[in-house]
Amino acid sequence: MSDRARKVINAINAIAVIFLLTLVGCVHSEHTLPPFQKKRLSASEQDVVDKFHKLWQKNDNTWRDNTWFGIRTLQNPMDIWITQEIIVETKPDFVVETGTFHGGSALVWATILQQVNPNGRVITVDIEDHTQEVKKLPLWKEKVDFILGSSVAPEVVEAIRKRVEGKKVIIIFDSDHHKDHVLKELFAYSPFVQVGGYVIVQDTNLNGHPVVTYSGPGPMEAVEEFLARDKRFEPDQGRERLLFTFCSRGFLKRVN
Repeated sequence: MSDRARKVINAINAIAVIFLLTLVGCVHSEHTLPPFQKKRLSASEQDVVDKFHKLWQKNDNTWRDNTWFGIRTLQNPMDIWITQEIIVETKPDFVVETGTFHGGSALVWATILQQVNPNGRVITVDIEDHTQEVKKLPLWKEKVDFILGSSVAPEVVEAIRKRVEGKKVIIIFDSDHHKDHVLKELFAYSPFVQVGGYVIVQDTNLNGHPVVTYSGPGPMEAVEEFLARDKRFEPDQGRERLLFTFCSRGFLKRVN
């Protein structure tokens, strides 16, 4: 074989090696990316989402009529889907919810939890008891504990702390939506969440984010202040991958 031919073959081999190394690097990068990368929408795309959001939220025949096993459940189905993914991934020992109403959402969390952590439980808190119907269901009796009282009352917080301390916990806030109340909830309950767990603040869409159906600062403003003061949590905006959410910047993951 001539020197020229040998040089050509060596060059081809070198190019092939570089190509393979590059390919391996690309595959490795794909597999090490976080599972959900939020795609930034264009201004026109975001306008479409916001218009649908406003129409869907104010319509009396959408979320206000949702039920789970026949129990009224005032939830955005998109957010329920994402929350069930979080529950399946983290397999918490407890899901703590503030804002029970008729109990439909607590029943949703119990349904999912039953499949991924049969020993897990849902604790749900409200200042009023509208759970007469849901209490008749076997799943509620088996997996849900209802606490009557304010979610920020010291005795309620302490009772929950004693039960969940040292366990894997997800917290979901859906009670009083005024900023001051949500902020109190965030500081009271966030210490219960371990690294990798979540605090989910619902209805951050209120007060013009983008819907205007609430008076004054609300959950979004509470989240912004909380994140500025507590660096243990970050908004996992990849959880907004379904585009339409009532929890914008509200899927808070504990990172340290």
